[in-house]
Formats: sequence, C-alpha cells, structure tokens
Amino acid sequence: MSAVSLSAADPSAAVPSPTPSPSAPEVPTLQDAQDHANNAAGWVEENWSTWLAIGLRVLLIVVIAVVLRAVVRRAITKLIERMNRRATTGGGTALSGLLVNAERRRQRSEAIGSVLRSVASFLILGTAALMVLGTFQINLAPLLASAGVAGVAIGFGARNLVTDFLSGVFMILEDQYGVGDSIDAGVASGEVIEVGLRVTKLRGADGEIWYVRNGEIKRIGNLSQGWSTAGVDVTVRSDEDLDGVQETLAGVGERMSKEEPWNEMLWGPIETLGLDSVLLDSMVVRVSAKTMPGKALTVERELRWRIKRAFDAAGIAIVGGATVPLEGAQAAADPAAGVAAPSAYASSVSPQSVAASPIPPPSTAK
Repeated sequence: MSAVSLSAADPSAAVPSPTPSPSAPEVPTLQDAQDHANNAAGWVEENWSTWLAIGLRVLLIVVIAVVLRAVVRRAITKLIERMNRRATTGGGTALSGLLVNAERRRQRSEAIGSVLRSVASFLILGTAALMVLGTFQINLAPLLASAGVAGVAIGFGARNLVTDFLSGVFMILEDQYGVGDSIDAGVASGEVIEVGLRVTKLRGADGEIWYVRNGEIKRIGNLSQGWSTAGVDVTVRSDEDLDGVQETLAGVGERMSKEEPWNEMLWGPIETLGLDSVLLDSMVVRVSAKTMPGKALTVERELRWRIKRAFDAAGIAIVGGATVPLEGAQAAADPAAGVAAPSAYASSVSPQSVAASPIPPPSTAK
C-alpha cells in the first residue's frame, strides 16, 4: 500500500527521461565575416610590398634574359653573315673561290651559328632560371649538387655521344672538310654530301652512303683542298730514243693544255720528270701535272689515251707486264727445256730410295 502511494506521489518515476537532441550548426554571423575580412586585408596589407618586390624582381630578370638572348643571337647571326661575306669577297684568288663552294659555306655557317646560339641560349636562360629560384628563397645547393651528379652520370653513360658532338664542333670550326669534298676518313671514303655535329654522310665510289660518326674519325685525308697531282708512268723499251720520247710527250701535253675542258682542269704544265726506273729490257718515264682538286684521275685517263695514240703514230712501242725480248735477239732453242730432271727416287738401289723404304717388321720365328 505504501509502495503504490510512493509511485503515485512521484510522477517523474513513471515518466522516462528524454534523450538529448543534436546541437544545431552555428550560423556565422555578420560580425564573424567582417572579422575574417579584416584579418585577410591586414595580412595582405602586411605582405603586399614583399610580393610586389618579388614579382618585380622576377619580371626584371625575365625581361633582361629575353632581351639579352635576342641581342646575343642577333649578334651571332650578324657575325656569321660577315664571315661568309669576307670568305666570298676576301680570299682574292680564284683558287680560294674554287676550294669553298656556296653550299659548303652555307652549311658550315649554319652549323657554327646553331652551336653558338644554342650555347648562348642555354647559359642565359639557365642563369635566369637559377636567379628566379633564388628570388623565391629556394635553397639552390641541393639542386646544383643533383645537377652535378646527373651531369657526371650522363657524361659517363653518353660519352660516345659527347665525343661525337665535340669532334663535330671542332671539325666544323677548323674547316677540315665540307660538302662536296672527297675525303678518306679511314673507316670509309667518298664524297661528303652532308656534315652534321654527330654524323658525317659520305657517298662511296659505288653509290653507297656511309654514315660515319665524327668521334670514330681518327684521321682525315682531304682530296679536294689545294690541288691534286696526276701522274702517269710510261714504260718503253730500253733501246728507245729518249729525245724522241720526250718530244712526243711534250707535244701531247701542249695540245692537251690548249683544249677544252682540260685547260680548266690543268693548273700547271704537263711535265716530263724523267726516267723513274731503268731495267734490263725497259725503262719507265714519269709524266706529272698539277690539276684541279678531285680531277687527277680524270686527267690521268685522258693523258694515257693521248700518249698511247701519239706513241702509235710515232712508232714508239709501249711495253709492260711480262719481260719483252729485245728486237733481233733470238733465243736459242734448248732441247732439254721440256724434260724434267731425273729423280733420285727412280732407282730402287739409290741411297734416297733405301732411306725412304719402310723398315721391315721383326721376325717372330724361333
């Protein structure tokens, strides 16, 4: 009875306690937005001068780098053009004009200008990039150290490429050969049809194209610079009249020097140098002439043709190869010439036959 009265007297005991409701999100007030705006404005006001100084410094570095690069590239272009004009109008002799043709000058100047412009651009832009990074307070020591390590690794890994490039640069600067030259590069020979910083392209005598890396060229024989020498050896009989031979050769050289196109290819008179060798039944007369570069073989072929026709007309015999017997000399017939010498092994009782006979096996009979 008392328990019922207690429960009736306390109403909270019968009613369960309510669960707490989730809190509603706070809505920013106008005052909060105004405080944030004031803080941002204050921060910008405090740092705008630093930003402006950094931006102006970066802009100044970029403008100076771009202007300096343009000025340097233009100066290099003007220098290369002046070198070409000086090579064209300078020299003073027809020989210098023949040695360096227009295509060779153009390719050489383009290669030199390209190398110089690339080096200048790399140095100017690289320095400007490092200065811009330094403006932003970036520590450049790790970057430079990494670049040095990467450069060493690339240098070891691509050493052949670096060697080819450097060899090509020095080859072009020293004008060792150019387009149109006939060269002997050791590994290949032929006419130069393209010159690059890494590879030189040659066309061989049979029309094949050789790609030769500049780093592999250890020696170069340029057959198209200066002049060439055409040499012809004429072999006549030892009893031939030397004065007549010399007069005939002089007439051939004089007529050839006055005819087209040989008068342009010959840069000197065709000279008879004299006896190159004297043998028992023949003698060799040496004929030589200075020719245009690369035309020595052509002149030699024409000179041999003319000498043969002139000697035939003058009754001078050209000999060579096997030994030619003198005229009027009759070789005595040797009846034993076609008989072989007797052999020592023909007789079975000769010491040679006994020494070469097999040793009989030992007898086993008792």
